[in-house]
Amino acid sequence: MERKLLTLNIGRPNLHVWKGITENSAIAKKGIEEVQLSKNGFIGDSVANREFHGGPERAVCLYPYEHYLLWEKEFNQTFRKPAFGENICVENMLEEDIYIGDTFSLGEAIVQVSQGRIPCSTISKHNRVDSLLGRIVETGYTGYFFRVLQEGIVTKSSQLSLIDRKQEKFSVLRGNQLMFHDRKNYVAIKEFLQVEELAGVWREKFLKALEY
Repeated sequence: MERKLLTLNIGRPNLHVWKGITENSAIAKKGIEEVQLSKNGFIGDSVANREFHGGPERAVCLYPYEHYLLWEKEFNQTFRKPAFGENICVENMLEEDIYIGDTFSLGEAIVQVSQGRIPCSTISKHNRVDSLLGRIVETGYTGYFFRVLQEGIVTKSSQLSLIDRKQEKFSVLRGNQLMFHDRKNYVAIKEFLQVEELAGVWREKFLKALEY
């Protein structure tokens, strides 16, 4: 599996005015040609809301290209990349086809899928579609995060190449379904927790779900 990057993006938090309210967000990223990827993310990339973004287990955010086509058709508007605050946009890497723990080379770097993305309301605000966040959660088409196993230079012409697949039971999409829609499926959650590569923050959320 080799997938060429369609976009490579970084950005820093800036003030945005949405419906008369000023908020700080880094969702409005810009395309670049080359950047160093560290364990904490791309150099020059940062986040405002650390509850949902940033940190070693959320160092790189990918959003599948196919979802752009879906949302444009559904909402009858154009979404200009990177409309979802992603670092990279790639074709043929849907949540249903990518598994927690999948390890890829990315330019000189090596990255590993750690969790699905828990989206926040800035996605709707940035794209001026109030129902977008709800539809993303409903479908599980959230995109996903990588941790960085090996640092290195990434360019716009870099490819994601699959190196290793740890398991084939819990795709990103199945993980999203458990997180958003099936938190009482204790049998599946216990099995999901056996995936060592699952991000710590997701592990904590599912462990709390088992307490009820």
